[in-house]
Amino acid sequence: MSSIDIRPATVTEIPTCAEIWRESINHYMIRLNQPLIPDELGRIIRLHHHLVATDPERFVVAVAGDRIVGFAAAVMREHLWFLSMCFVRPADQAHGVGRRLVEAILPPVDAGAILATATDSVQPISNGLYSRFGIVPRLPLFSVAGYLTNPETLPDLPAGMVAVPFEAIAAGPPGGAGHRELAATVGALDRELLGVEHPQDHRFLRLEGRHGYLYRDAIGVSQGYGYAWETGRMGPVAVRHEALMGPVLGHLLRVVPARGAQAIWVPGAAGSAIGTLLRAGFRFEDFPVLLGWDRPFADFERYLPISPGLL
Repeated sequence: MSSIDIRPATVTEIPTCAEIWRESINHYMIRLNQPLIPDELGRIIRLHHHLVATDPERFVVAVAGDRIVGFAAAVMREHLWFLSMCFVRPADQAHGVGRRLVEAILPPVDAGAILATATDSVQPISNGLYSRFGIVPRLPLFSVAGYLTNPETLPDLPAGMVAVPFEAIAAGPPGGAGHRELAATVGALDRELLGVEHPQDHRFLRLEGRHGYLYRDAIGVSQGYGYAWETGRMGPVAVRHEALMGPVLGHLLRVVPARGAQAIWVPGAAGSAIGTLLRAGFRFEDFPVLLGWDRPFADFERYLPISPGLL
């Protein structure tokens, strides 16, 4: 343990970190007789590039000699510190590397930051490690996936509510009035439901090709937003009133046809979202992830996150 150096990662080391992510997950998936993560790592590599771009000092690697044996990445969104991932090569586990990686990127104690993460429920050692820092598992996060086999069950948007594509609002040059309006509106919803604004993550989603929609009521007040993607991935979704969750999901499922199966991460508190999706033909996929925090910060009945790695 003492011979391991913890330092910021470089951009050229991102593919190695992605391989460690895959190797570590597959190590315990084999033991659980679960499907393995394939070799295609483009999605996780793009996420890593985003994390390095927004929080370079919080993306670190553990190096033993000339080998990278682990890495950890966190994001700081205002007063919320979120551990995006922490992985150590299977052969180098059980030597305190994970603890050192997390300690290297924790905010100062006097910063008053809220600490949070999402971790696999089948990883009791990791859950115990994070709990030592006060990040205790509080809520399951389900991957709900499948095909829209019962579209007739999807609720419609309320009378008078319209879905406005983000592109229609943010027309014109970057930094223009439309872009500022969209950022302010989405930011206000995030602050109300997630507790913080995270415009850098919204930019990442749009660069990834996710289609965003703003939902305005009959008098023009924004009541929520949601994202969907032709690849089948949905989220995040944020609604001011829990009763809107089903109709918003119904709209997203209809308006952005997927090329295959669709999937979204749903917190256990979002009962209406789970019910809507299961009635439409979806199912629970794999083991749940556990959302953990040291202090409450979000309303997960009305907010569905991007993924376990990025709220």
